[in-house]
Amino acid sequence: MTAEPIVQVSRLTRDFKLGRAAGRHAVLRAVDDVNFDIGRGETLGLVGESGSGKSTIGRMMIGLLAPSQGDIRLFGKSITGGQGRANLAAVRRRLQFVFQDPYSSLNPRMRVGDAVAEPMDIAGRTPPRERQERIAQLFEMVGLPPAFATRFPHEFSGGQRQRIVIARALALNPDFVVCDEAVASLDVSMQAQIVNLLMDLQDRLGLSYLFIAHDLAIVKAISHRVAVLYAGEVVEIGDKRRLYAAPRHPYTQALLQAVPRPVVGRVRTPPIKGELLSVLNRPQGCSLSPRCPHAAERCRAEKPRLREVEPGWQVACHFHESIRPAQPGSSSS
Repeated sequence: MTAEPIVQVSRLTRDFKLGRAAGRHAVLRAVDDVNFDIGRGETLGLVGESGSGKSTIGRMMIGLLAPSQGDIRLFGKSITGGQGRANLAAVRRRLQFVFQDPYSSLNPRMRVGDAVAEPMDIAGRTPPRERQERIAQLFEMVGLPPAFATRFPHEFSGGQRQRIVIARALALNPDFVVCDEAVASLDVSMQAQIVNLLMDLQDRLGLSYLFIAHDLAIVKAISHRVAVLYAGEVVEIGDKRRLYAAPRHPYTQALLQAVPRPVVGRVRTPPIKGELLSVLNRPQGCSLSPRCPHAAERCRAEKPRLREVEPGWQVACHFHESIRPAQPGSSSS
């Protein structure tokens, strides 16, 4: 990226201590040595199987979870370590979150206009007239009539509720928004509408997004760059056009291979069998080695590190140069 990043994540790690049933000293490493940055006006898509650590990263980004190790810098301020809490409070207005289930994130007894205005109420007293004008403006920004502000959450469809949650996230004019599976609970047509809304708001307001999802088609539509997460580790990260056209990591190839898309003559790669690695029992080498059809002795003995294979494109695989891409094609978006 040419612009200075507004989000910088370095060696981010999160451990969870487990109960005695899992062993007296058992520790689950949900996120392991993750690094990325996000520029102004950029969307970084974060993809991976369920249980890969995507939501844990999102919650650490907004301070709901504290990292066990590593550093998160938002707008140049570290929100980890001794001064982290104070710095997080200082940047809180510029950072917002959109949850997966809009209904559970709205108070069913609160009118949606008051829910949208709640961040303003918490941040400081706003004159009633200015408050109402801002609520109306926010509803119009997300494509809802301002008159809807007097209704309750149960009176809306899932897509409308998600628009309300997005309006609430915009109340304090943030610069960075974490979207955690923000369209996963919606039907396909509504997913497209919400993705288009997020992209339009980004163009108008210069927003940056961390867009967490498991649907690769949606991630491709909204993202500028994509980070692929496996068992809490980033295994590939780069520009979405190049990554989708010729993925270098076997796990990325397997994810794209799984997308239902009938293409005559498409090159098939050996499938990755089995379930997501148990992070309680990580292998010594590559985390994917028990499932990877290309795994060799080096993979089982030596852990691969992210390394740049092209400018702005990093892959964690010992044999990325010799593994044939899953679906060669054009780099169009």
